[in-house]
Parts: sequence; C-alpha cells; structure tokens
Amino acid sequence: MMKQQTALRPHAAAWVGAFLIGTMLIQNASATLPAVTSLEPRGVVRGEESVVTFKGTRLSDASEVLCDLPGIEILEVKAVSNSATEVKLRAAADLTPGLYPIRLVTKSGIANLRLLGVGAMPVVAEVEPNNDFAAPQVIELNSTIDGVVKREDIDHYQVELKAGQTLNVEIEGIRIANSLRNQNILDPYIAILDEGRFEVASSDDSSLFQQDGLCSFTAPADGKYSILVRDSSFLGSDLGGYRLHVGTYPRPVAVIPAGGPPSTVLDAKLILSDGSERSAKIPLPSENYPQWGVTTEDENGVTPSPNWIRVNELPVAMEQEPNDDRRSAPVVPVPGAYCGVIEKPEDYDCFTFEAKKGTKYRVEVFARDVLRSPLDAVLNVFDPKHATITSSDDSRGKIDPFLEFDAKVDGKHTVRVYDHLRGGGPTYTYRIEVSTPTPAVNLSLKELRRDEAHVVAVPIGGSVGMVVSAARDRYNGEVNLSFEGLPKGVTATTFPMPAGRPEVPVLLTAAPDATHNASLYTIFAKGDDKNPLVGGKLSQHHKLVLGQNRREMWGYDTERAAMAVTDEVPFTIEVVQPKTPIVRSGSKNLKVRINKKEGFDDAVSIRTLYNPPGISINNSRSIAKGKTEVDIPITANTGAGIGTWPIIFVASYNTKTGPAQTATPPIMLEVENSIFKYTFPKSAGELGTEVSVTIPIEILREYPGEAEVELVGIPAGVTSPAATQPVTPESESVTFPLVIDAKAKVGTHRTLNCIARVKVGDETIVQTNGSGELRIDKPLPSKVDAPKPAAPKPAAKAPAKPKPLSRLEQLRQKK
Repeated sequence: MMKQQTALRPHAAAWVGAFLIGTMLIQNASATLPAVTSLEPRGVVRGEESVVTFKGTRLSDASEVLCDLPGIEILEVKAVSNSATEVKLRAAADLTPGLYPIRLVTKSGIANLRLLGVGAMPVVAEVEPNNDFAAPQVIELNSTIDGVVKREDIDHYQVELKAGQTLNVEIEGIRIANSLRNQNILDPYIAILDEGRFEVASSDDSSLFQQDGLCSFTAPADGKYSILVRDSSFLGSDLGGYRLHVGTYPRPVAVIPAGGPPSTVLDAKLILSDGSERSAKIPLPSENYPQWGVTTEDENGVTPSPNWIRVNELPVAMEQEPNDDRRSAPVVPVPGAYCGVIEKPEDYDCFTFEAKKGTKYRVEVFARDVLRSPLDAVLNVFDPKHATITSSDDSRGKIDPFLEFDAKVDGKHTVRVYDHLRGGGPTYTYRIEVSTPTPAVNLSLKELRRDEAHVVAVPIGGSVGMVVSAARDRYNGEVNLSFEGLPKGVTATTFPMPAGRPEVPVLLTAAPDATHNASLYTIFAKGDDKNPLVGGKLSQHHKLVLGQNRREMWGYDTERAAMAVTDEVPFTIEVVQPKTPIVRSGSKNLKVRINKKEGFDDAVSIRTLYNPPGISINNSRSIAKGKTEVDIPITANTGAGIGTWPIIFVASYNTKTGPAQTATPPIMLEVENSIFKYTFPKSAGELGTEVSVTIPIEILREYPGEAEVELVGIPAGVTSPAATQPVTPESESVTFPLVIDAKAKVGTHRTLNCIARVKVGDETIVQTNGSGELRIDKPLPSKVDAPKPAAPKPAAKAPAKPKPLSRLEQLRQKK
C-alpha cells in the first residue's frame, strides 16, 4: 500500500544560514533511462482499439504505460525488442480530441513523456510517392493523415470540394515531436492549392498552434483541391512525422469570453477560422483550471484540438465600448477577470476598479501564452489622477505581461491593454485578472539530467534521492512536504524545508518485498504551524522540443510526476553516522559501507545528492571491486551553515540494461562553529639557526575531549622537533620550535597552518586555519678587521714671541 514515512526533523538551529543545495546528481553516465524516440502511428481514433509501437532504446523490459489524463485504457504492453515495444490501447469513445501525455515504463526505469494524438476522424497512412502535384495521394474529406516529411520532401494530398464548402487543414508537427538536440524536427508548412496550382491558402506558424500551421479555404466552385505539406526550410528527417487533419469540421480560433467560474455554463461567442461567428453554451468543469480545453462539434465534425480558456472563481466582466479612454473607463469589480478583444488597430481597452490604500494588487494578462491569441499585450496601470503607476510588456520569460503594485491612495485605478505593434482584429482576445495575492508555495523537481524532466526509479530493496524546489510567493517560513500517489511498496522520507530556503532533499525507498509497479504522484506543500493555510502543490514542465541555442520551441506541463519500482539493487549501502560534528574551517571523513550480494562485485561510484551550504564533498571516490567501504573526505569553509543537515549519497552501478543508481539512507551531519582562533605573527630566522614561533590562541567555546595543535605548512628545509603541542582550555598561546637548515630556501613563506585535533572517543574533530608567515634570511656577513689608525700629525709650533723694541724703535714707529 502507499504510505509516507514520518519526516525527520533536525535540531531547532539546524537550518540557520543559507541552504544552497548544489545539486550534484549523476549526469548522463549515472542512470541510463529508457528513451522513446517515436510513436507509430502517432495518434489513434477514439472509441477504437489500436496498437501503437513505441520506438527507442532500452525498451526490452517494458512492463506498463502511464497516462497522465483519463480516457486512455492500456490493454497490453508487449516488448518486441530492445528498440521497440507494442502497446495495445483503447481511447474512450467520448474522449475529447487532442494530445494526451503518455509514458512507457520498463523494469529498469521510466521513459520520456510523449504526446499521443487522439482524434475523431479515421487515420490514413501516407503512401509514397506523393511528391508530385500531378500525382497526389487522393484522400477522403474528414481524414487524419499520418505521414513523414523527409529531407527536401513535399507531400501532396487531394480532396474534392463542393461550392461553398469550407476546408480546414490543421497539422501536428512540432506538437508531437521530441527533440532536445535540435535534430529531427519538422517545422511544418502547409498550403491549399487549386487545380491551377495556385496557393489559395497557406500557413507556416499560427497563433493557435504556434509553429504548427492552420489554414482554411471556402471553395468558390466544385473542384479538386490539393494540400501541400513540407518543412518550412525544406529540411526533414525520418523522424519528421506529422498528423494532418483535413476536413469540413468546425475550427474556432477564439472563444469570447476566455473563461468563467467553475460549475457554470459559459455563454460564449466563437470566432471561426473563416471569419464567421457563432454562439455556444459551454459547460465549465467543477474545479479550477489554469488552462482548460474547449472543443466544438456540429454536423460537420469535431475540432481536432481544443481552444483554451481559464476557469477560476473570479467574476467575469466583459469590456463595454467605448473604453479607449482611461479617464472614462467602465467600472468593474475587484478581484475580477476582465475579458475582451482588441478589435481593430490602434484600439485600447480600459477597465476601472476601486482600489484601497495599502493593498497590493496583482494584474496578469492572459493572451498569447494561454489563450493562443495573436495579441502581444502591453499593460498599463493608472492612479485616480490618471498618472501612470507601472507598466509591463513581456514578463517572467513569457510574452504576456504581469505586474504587481501597491495602491498609494483610495480611489479608482485603471488598467489598460493594447497590442505592442498597435495591431488588432476579431481574434485578438485577452483576459485580465486582477486579484489580491495570497501567500503560496509552488513545487517542482530539479532536473536529473539537463533539459529532462525528473523521473524517479526506485530499486526494489533500495532507495533514491531527489531534490524538491519551491517557488515562494509572500511566504518565507518553513515548508513541509507530503506525497500522494506513490507506487505500492514505496515510502518517502521528507525533511522540513527551512525558512527562506528554496530546496530540500527527499529519499524514496522501496521495500524488499515490493514488486515492479509504477504510478503518477504529486507533492503538497504546507506552511508552518503559524501559517497552516499556506500551501501549494507540484507541477512539472517537460521540454519536448529545443531549437538553436537550446531555445524551447515546445513543452508540456503536468500536475504529477512519474515514479516506478525497478529491478532489485544487488547490494545494500549506508553511510556511517558520525558521532562528532564538523566545524567551520574543519574537515572530516564520512565512511560509506557496502554489503554486496552474491554474484555482484563490480565497482560502485559514490557521489553526493546535494551539498549543505559551505560544505565541499569529494565526488571522485568509489568502492573498488573486492572492497566493502570507502572514506569520503568533506570540508567546511568559514561560512558553513551551522546546524544539522541531512546527507545522502548516490551510488552508481552497472546492470544488464545499463547503469543504474540507488541512494544511501540519510545521516544527519552537525555543523558547528570553530573552536579555536589563531593570531599568526610574522616570524623570521636565519639559515642554520633555531627559532621559536609563538602563536596566540583563543578558545572560542568549550570542547569535549583532549586537544592538540600541529604546525604544518613548514617550508622545505625547516623542521620542528615538536610540531605538535597540547592545548588546554586555559591556553593563551602555543609555541613551536623551528630548526632552519643552512640550505633552506631564502625568502618569505606564507604557508604556516595550524591543524587542531580534538579527540572525542574514537573520533576526532579537525579544524585547520592558516595564514602564518616565516621569513628565512641569509646570515649577515662576518665583520672585516678594522684598518690601523694613521699616525698622529705633529702638533704645530706656537709662533715665537716678538722681540721687545728699544725706546728709540718705539719712537720711530710712532713717528
């Protein structure tokens, strides 16, 4: 039976910090899933039994088929070879024509989603040669042709029309393709030709079908007319298949208004492909639908594919002309849905509603993306004084506008919509939804492989992991997950998604006695105890056709994802729960143990499902043949998220159908703050000397056990007789003696690190810090003998005293 395992809740402080899950799921080499490249035929007739051949790779163990939507009954699945499986099925007689998602399941995995056409008209296979206009393939009106356009191929089909008959031609090319490598893509071009070979109608792209075409023609006289099909660039391939719907069936191209409340009857106007109009009463479903298909049926047939509208609780207000002027626009309710048509070039449509000061309003236009309208909408919002508050053109990667604004004052606010190129016409429909947004969480699954929607293959007796992503809208608290629709024998181990974080891992486990089976499941999100009304659910986007530069040309959304119980895993594997935490700037080895079953001894590679914030994990390790365990090194940087984090490893191994994978049960890794802080001094010493390096140390918090610090990163030629020193809670510094060899390299070495080890039982907490500097100098040269002092110069003689003058000599000098 389906059940969900009780969630594992980490400590209260466990999710503090950034939860940046770096998904490292094994890529293309990890798990080779089955692949379906084509369906033959590409569609079936409702009410009939049909056999569809699924062609692709790794299909030899095909076991069942999953259908996302009701109405298709699978009668038999028969694997013909590794590249083909025949599926007998029956589409319900009242099934709405269109494209239906379908997935082939094998005992080793789930293939990619494909779209199967379901129609009301008989299917006619293309018969070559039909390349020549003069020798077309003659078909009956109201037929669906299943054909292929090869390189430079042109297909011709001929029908007879009576005067006044309207011929509608609609093609499914891109819409039934699957190409993620810009290969084997048919971008179809279709045309209707008269007997003179003149094109009376043609279509490459269309608003309603995007890159698939639609054309209509009303015959002026009885005669034979031809339909031409080719690639728009005259390319093509053996996989360039198409379904061509040729007939007089009704073909609406627009529904007005474009939606209504559930469980009501929509009084609508249909705009047909030939420009005519008709009224219709459309019963709406009892539930809300973001995109709901409307089909039209009359005495001439039923549309091969639906028109699209929206169904939700918003009251609908139709536009009332004249409404071009924002100063005199009609008043409509809020919240509400405002529907209308940009009827002619240079047309503007305006709606006014009473807004309340301080209230946030969401305004979203639905036109080209959902309704498939030709309108390229531009949106403006004006305040009560008719000044612009905000505007939007394309938004969120879509061509339809979206915006939110806060009303600054009470009063009448106005929204205006028009076409970006100022175009207009009777099919330029739109639906504007104005609401007050509420908190919500929308879930999705991270891709297993690039551009491929994630499917889950859970081996019997084993587990697999996946990462659930959340798009938060006005809610930043904890998110709790619950599953519905798991395969029999599968349980889910969930973890609370921490406040503010966008992702969380989930472990799926199949019981040892589980059997092969598959199902479509969904995931629900719920807020914390303070926000019990906050919720959301899973949606999954499937990229079906990618063009140049990986630009998505066609995709499909489902509300459920696929999961299968697959072949038994040939071993059990676990991660040993560590008894001690990892600290910031620290390192640790996680031990992974395997118990291989008899007959299996291959190597098993080990990778992590995701990394907690600031934690690096070595993903290059494997358990070799003949071995039973391996140590996986992990490190924590200085900003690692403090708390308790689930750790799950993915093990990849080989099977007879290709690589497969399983996952370990989770362990809870505790991340704590650093224990020690060092202040590294600048140290220096000369060649051939001994020095001591004293490093001040700060004990940041209490720690269990005994601690020691080792000095590492010592330059070559330098040794320490005591590189490891004990540390106590009272230590304020640690000193390391260094011996510098005479041949050590001279210079500044910034390589000193301290590794602290705290022994706790049989485990060790390791912390590594380093920025120490040691400068090694050459010794100063020895002193040279001082020169002898110069002999002192003899002292200068004092001048002789003058001879005393006689009295006569004195008188002569006076004279």
